[in-house]
Amino acid sequence: MGNEKEVPLLEKVYFENCPGCRIDQKKNANTGLPYKEFFYVWIITLATGLPISSLFPFLYFMIRDLRIAKKVEDIGFYAGFVGAAFMFGRALTSVFWGIVADRWGRKPVIIIGLISLVIFNTLFGLSVNYWMAIATRFLLGAFNGLLGPIKAYAAEVCQPEHQSIALSLVSTAWGIGLIIGPSVGGFFAQPAEKFPSIFSEDSFLGRFPYFLPCVCISLFAFGVLIACYWLPETLHNHPENRTADAKIDSTMREKDEEAEGRFPPHKENLLLNWPLMSSIIVYCVFSFHNMAYSEIFSLWAESDRKFGGLSFSSENVGEILAISGFSLLVSQIFLYPPAERILGPINLARIAAVLSIPLLACYPFMANLSGLVLTIVVNSASLLKSVLSTTIITGTFILQNNAVPQHQRGAANGISMTAMSFFKSVAPAAAGAIFSWAQRRQNSAFLPGDQMVFFILNLIQLLGFIMTFRPFLVTNS
Repeated sequence: MGNEKEVPLLEKVYFENCPGCRIDQKKNANTGLPYKEFFYVWIITLATGLPISSLFPFLYFMIRDLRIAKKVEDIGFYAGFVGAAFMFGRALTSVFWGIVADRWGRKPVIIIGLISLVIFNTLFGLSVNYWMAIATRFLLGAFNGLLGPIKAYAAEVCQPEHQSIALSLVSTAWGIGLIIGPSVGGFFAQPAEKFPSIFSEDSFLGRFPYFLPCVCISLFAFGVLIACYWLPETLHNHPENRTADAKIDSTMREKDEEAEGRFPPHKENLLLNWPLMSSIIVYCVFSFHNMAYSEIFSLWAESDRKFGGLSFSSENVGEILAISGFSLLVSQIFLYPPAERILGPINLARIAAVLSIPLLACYPFMANLSGLVLTIVVNSASLLKSVLSTTIITGTFILQNNAVPQHQRGAANGISMTAMSFFKSVAPAAAGAIFSWAQRRQNSAFLPGDQMVFFILNLIQLLGFIMTFRPFLVTNS
């Protein structure tokens, strides 16, 4: 009799009008990959990532044209604050959007984020002064709460054994967005200068030279917004019989957690969940590094050779990042999942961090090359750096989502986004200031010019690598 009473507690109870229950039923009925839901994860994350760094290839020229910098060496300093505005806005609101996603659903937050992306990214392209550029980027970040809910969504639409693929899709689409975005910015910025036979200086695109790349990204986001009308919700919502529902959910959650051995009993305070918090901190350190690298790479590649740069155009930088984006897509879809199953997310992240250090140390010496050799070397280095960075970020995504149960994933990812956004808001400003400072010390005896910039990047990478070990990083597995 005792066994017969326990059976109902172990059976999953589905509610007819609950979207989360419908997703659970679909998962249990089909043990394969949820291709439709994965497609939504892919395009939403891609749309979210595109505008974040799309400005970097043309930001140097935009700051010059807005005439806020009095000297050429000061352009990097002012560029840093425009790059930081987005992340600062997102840092202030990510926890709020995570709580909203846990209470009212992932889909409403995703819809709001896409609408704001279309509006504020377009307005950024129409900036007529420095402060308008900062304001529109800040608002774009403040209303952009998509990444946290979409990470939770990715983990919820598939079976546990497919979670590494789901979160790899998030980090891959995110990484490609951070690469293709600058590619779009590099190709389509300043069309009157690049295509004078098509666009005149007096035309609309001649007067607003940075509008075209922004509106291209906004149009893509608008298409994703329309597609999200059919996006299935994953949050459980049981409006009737809430007392019984809460009891059943609590019982099922405790049974699942006890069976998996992952979540400590009654540990509801996320700030006291050290496996979660330690993985978030590691994620923030590597995110700070990646954002600083993204800004520095474009500034360094486009700066004059007399300052240690490569004298590339925004189009050259766009081509390099486009190649890196395609390679990233291939590596993350076909190479990362099997590598993660063999080595685990932490070991794979450590290997990627170690390989990044000597790679970055080689960057300043590329200025001594020219022609085809320079093109091949820079493309290879950018490609490899992108793959290594995304490998690390994917590993931290997996650790964060494994550290909490479903009912806390929205809030947990909100905390993650807030902390990451704060680090990423500091990164462009710090990177721009360091870059400007380094360009003034070309004849220094110790790490002259850009050698100092990449040395500092390596120190941050080394710190992140050290933090992936115990006693700092703790996991539930």
